[in-house]
Amino acid sequence: MTSVRTWRMLAAISAGSLALAACGGASDDTATETSPGPTPTLTGSVKASPSGSPAPVNEADGTLTIGTLLPQTGSLSSLGPPEFAGVDLAVKEINEAGGVLGKPVAKIDSDSGDTKTNLASQSVDRLLSQDVDAIVGAASSGVSLTVIEKITGAGVVQISPANTSPEFTDFPDKDLYFRTAPSDTLQGRILADKITADGVASIGILQLQDSYGTGLTEFVTKSFEGANGEVVETVVYDPAATTFSAEVSKIKAADPAAIVLIGFEESALVIQELVKQGIGPQTKELYLVDGNLEAKPVQALGDVIEGVQGTTPGAEAPGDFRERLLKVDPALTAFPYAGESYDAVVLLALAAEVAKSDAGKAIGAKLMEVSAGGEKCTTFKDCVALAKAGTDFDYDGISGPVEFDENGDPTEASVGIYTYGKGGKLLPEVEYKSAKL
Repeated sequence: MTSVRTWRMLAAISAGSLALAACGGASDDTATETSPGPTPTLTGSVKASPSGSPAPVNEADGTLTIGTLLPQTGSLSSLGPPEFAGVDLAVKEINEAGGVLGKPVAKIDSDSGDTKTNLASQSVDRLLSQDVDAIVGAASSGVSLTVIEKITGAGVVQISPANTSPEFTDFPDKDLYFRTAPSDTLQGRILADKITADGVASIGILQLQDSYGTGLTEFVTKSFEGANGEVVETVVYDPAATTFSAEVSKIKAADPAAIVLIGFEESALVIQELVKQGIGPQTKELYLVDGNLEAKPVQALGDVIEGVQGTTPGAEAPGDFRERLLKVDPALTAFPYAGESYDAVVLLALAAEVAKSDAGKAIGAKLMEVSAGGEKCTTFKDCVALAKAGTDFDYDGISGPVEFDENGDPTEASVGIYTYGKGGKLLPEVEYKSAKL
């Protein structure tokens, strides 16, 4: 990161006594476009530039337009529905509260795919050509790393609800990248603490080859060894492979007391190979992470994964929030990163209100300010009311306090520890651990 954000934080403190901008009345209608296919069609009041023309540097036009870059396909597609629902619910409630800058928030959806395709880059090109002010996504750290320079280089804010790779902390992002999910420093620490508390003396790690896998492996290893545990083997695998016999054989030869599997949907194939070689979850303790814990192919293994534990960043979603999400998408059965997605949109809207501008750079300059340092508020409507009264506010979200540091990272977060029951169903009892980063 550059030093601009540090300067901005000091400037925000000195200006804290100034009255903040309030939002005016607006229609409840939302300009929304969903593009599950490769070629989106604009509806409503969404801005557009000619197809195929270079994306201009983002400028204000009075309407906050948010693009989504979330997984409809690919290895993290199981995370897509709750993330899209979180965005949709936030846009709905913001517009019901009067919108931003007196106008409804507009939204354009797109598919991020995964790192095996170029879909994310194509989606970003389309979003930029339609003059979005901010992009929510991607879910995958690896995907975000392929498009972050393109997004921030266009003067557009990028805020991810699920990126956890530590690479983003110091990425030269022109102070335009933020995330509402914590870095893997926290998940790695809490997972290692859980393994240690379970009395496990040694582990073997199977890790997919990408920035997410590398970062999380590093922090699990550091924390577990710091607690006098032993990592007897770490095996990196290609997630696009169709067989994992050789990789599992290496873990078997090292004979760890437990196995940590850091991956995505391909983890189901890895688990099947573990079972085949006699070191499956019913023989050795198996721990999963957010990338594979709620992956449908993993859950489809049924009783094979009974007793398996895993971690996912995020605070417990309040019951009323889940009910509101289900009104947006009644088909939801799981809620990972829904709160983080919701909070990302609310923070963008509040930053635009305070900046009195929908321009990406103006929004980015106010995100730290609206996330910390004033009177607590937990909804867009309540925060705007405080702003209208000239009161500095601090938005605390569904996913937690969401107070950004100078790197765009949250300074405090929670991680849930989940357990599989019979039939591949996650048990409702979840243990949450919170910590400052």
